[in-house]
Amino acid sequence: MKLTAVIQLLPTDEQRQTLYETLQTLNAACNEISQQAWDSKTFRRVPLHHLTYYPVREQFGLTAQMAVRCIGKVTDAYKVNRKVRHDFRKHGAIPYDLQMIRYDLEQQAVNLQTLDKRQTMPFAAGQLQLDLLQYQQGESDLFERRGKFYIAATCEIPDDVPFDPDEFLGVDLGIKNIATDSDGTIHSAKHLLNVRHRHRRLRRNLQPKTTWSSYRKLKNLSGKERRFARDVNHRISKQLVTIAKDTGRGIALEDLKGIRDRVTFSRKQRNMLHSWSFYQLRQFVEYKAQRAGVPVVYIDPCNTSRECSVCGCVDKANRKTQSHFSCMSCGFVAHADVNAAINIGRRVVVNPPNADGLH
Repeated sequence: MKLTAVIQLLPTDEQRQTLYETLQTLNAACNEISQQAWDSKTFRRVPLHHLTYYPVREQFGLTAQMAVRCIGKVTDAYKVNRKVRHDFRKHGAIPYDLQMIRYDLEQQAVNLQTLDKRQTMPFAAGQLQLDLLQYQQGESDLFERRGKFYIAATCEIPDDVPFDPDEFLGVDLGIKNIATDSDGTIHSAKHLLNVRHRHRRLRRNLQPKTTWSSYRKLKNLSGKERRFARDVNHRISKQLVTIAKDTGRGIALEDLKGIRDRVTFSRKQRNMLHSWSFYQLRQFVEYKAQRAGVPVVYIDPCNTSRECSVCGCVDKANRKTQSHFSCMSCGFVAHADVNAAINIGRRVVVNPPNADGLH
């Protein structure tokens, strides 16, 4: 499984200026290659290499491998869309292959190629990133964000051997409660919703102003809400996978693809719906489960919130409120999300019997 380890470079002032010049020159070269590709309608890697390799090296003073990576960046962009000419940002990310960068994990330093010469720079990383870097393979991206330089390294992590579970941990996803599992654990979204509401209110109050202080405040707020929600999803997914692995169960999730087009919300609820990051949580559960060898399945969520997990009665009146479930048939009472999570876990067909052996 491929994961990305992001580390922060700690260059000197002179090295920082060299990195800026390197990114600026390489992206200018990418724009020149992109223009020639667009004019000649040459989008495949090998023909574009023959067309631009030597002129670009001579014009921008690039090394052989720098020119190759610039051509690769342009061809990758045109693989996605050939209907428009692609322009690259002045300090956009540049891919580095194994010939252009080397990692020294003992010294926590990288040696990378720049326009001036190869530079050795220390980097800052946590233990998780250092563990991932032991499996570093393929390309790494050099990029700049708010005056700081980072390396995003591709790491090929070995997966645990998947097991065949007899039961599945059902997980119900929602807006009021981000995730509820069939064991009864509820991950409330109250704190996250409060953070989202506070940031929306701040943006609404600051955006009409035209002062430098309001611009600085908006810049400081940029990305905070997204990073907070990402951290919440990471912690929830880690807990779900840990519980499933420790109890020898798989994970059953709702297939919520296209949910925003299928459901109708009031105007006041639209912000909550469109800031609901269930797909990100799903991705985090998937890759953490794959790494741990825990199988993940998706089931149709139809009527999981209205079906009684005891007698199987399906009735819209069973769900009294958002959180209260009371079966009209057998009188079973439970938290609505916990009841739904139990139904999700039970809908997975586990070890179906052999039809030939029944006769």
